[in-house]
Amino acid sequence: MTSIVTSIAERADCSDLHTLMQGIGRTAVAAAERLALADSSAKNQALTAAAAAIRAQAATILAANADDVFDAHEADMTGALLDRLSLDAARVEAMARGLEDIAALPDPIGVTIAEWTRPNGLRISRVRVPLGVIGIIYESRPNVTADAGALCLKSGNAAILRGGSDSRRSSAAIHACLLEGLKVAGLPPGAIQLVPTADRAAVGEMLGGMQQFIDVLVPRGGKSLVARVQAEARVPVIGHLEGNCHVYVDRDAELDMACRITTNAKMRRTGVCGAAETLLVDSACPPMHLPALISELIAAGCEVRGDDAAREADRRVKPATEADWSAEYLDAIIALRVVDGVDEAIAHIARYGSAHTDAIVTSNAATAERFLQRVDSAIVLHNASTQFADGGEFGMGAEIGISTDRLHARGPVGVEQLTSYKYVVHGAGQVRP
Repeated sequence: MTSIVTSIAERADCSDLHTLMQGIGRTAVAAAERLALADSSAKNQALTAAAAAIRAQAATILAANADDVFDAHEADMTGALLDRLSLDAARVEAMARGLEDIAALPDPIGVTIAEWTRPNGLRISRVRVPLGVIGIIYESRPNVTADAGALCLKSGNAAILRGGSDSRRSSAAIHACLLEGLKVAGLPPGAIQLVPTADRAAVGEMLGGMQQFIDVLVPRGGKSLVARVQAEARVPVIGHLEGNCHVYVDRDAELDMACRITTNAKMRRTGVCGAAETLLVDSACPPMHLPALISELIAAGCEVRGDDAAREADRRVKPATEADWSAEYLDAIIALRVVDGVDEAIAHIARYGSAHTDAIVTSNAATAERFLQRVDSAIVLHNASTQFADGGEFGMGAEIGISTDRLHARGPVGVEQLTSYKYVVHGAGQVRP
């Protein structure tokens, strides 16, 4: 296992980047052709063997991650990004379990989505097929290496993974475990490739020079990376630009529940895209609701930036600016605004939100239904934390990302969302008049 990681690191100084990336593309296409026809048992064997390898190599993965984290500290990486980068024993075990969960999912490939017979006797079926070759460009999160590689494999797609330079050692160690799984199952190693260079020009190659190989791109990272991918990619992109998520506390909310949900939505992990960035509180809430919500957040270590009504409720609240309503902090900071009822909350989310994940806390079923119907986000929740915006929590095993697109995939992108379909038509000699 160590020799594989070492060989990847040694290849990172390759001089001809274009030739390297073209070779990766050709290898991926050849692997995708084999994966499209692979048995479910082979794919599942590869995933369970990779999970076993991750557990067996946990010490190697953690040591590699420790080196990445040390360099990140030296480079003054922000706390949110450090949280995304850092691994511990629990997170390594979660990666292994995630692979096993994906293996346990039904295989989507070859599934008949719908079928019907025409009056002329033609039998038509719509059948799931892989997308082909998926390129994933990500920053900081080494666990994406496992999640993305596994989801692509299960859905019959070849993956080209380009992790960030800040997580290069961690990603290489995890990728080596995926390769071990492919080897055990007799599947091509080109099914999951990790770009072996930190040269940022590799991203440019994936965006503009590999459209004959890559069918879809998925960016996972900061706003600048995602914006660049969406602007420059010459193939379809699945992803989201920002995660400006909201929690609206309605006049009919139970205070204890509202405090628990709001604090969890903001503070469980501040650096994830499902973290709440804005709290909206109904002006008709009982008098103690607003001070209690603010106190809970501050006690948890969160800075609160609010409007005049919020500052009157608690002088520890800092004044919010117009920029705060659309900010994705990815930090222990939340914007707080007092609104006049659910309709003003919906209007605020429509103006400032990013169509990612938004939640309402209320015991009024009619108000909840109004919010859920009218908030046009990929994920809307009633009486639950926005931190549930996660493929694993949705029963998908894992996710390759959260999509705010309206075409092809929306919300957590799991195995099923990484497929397309084709029409299979059976006839008995029919010709069209």
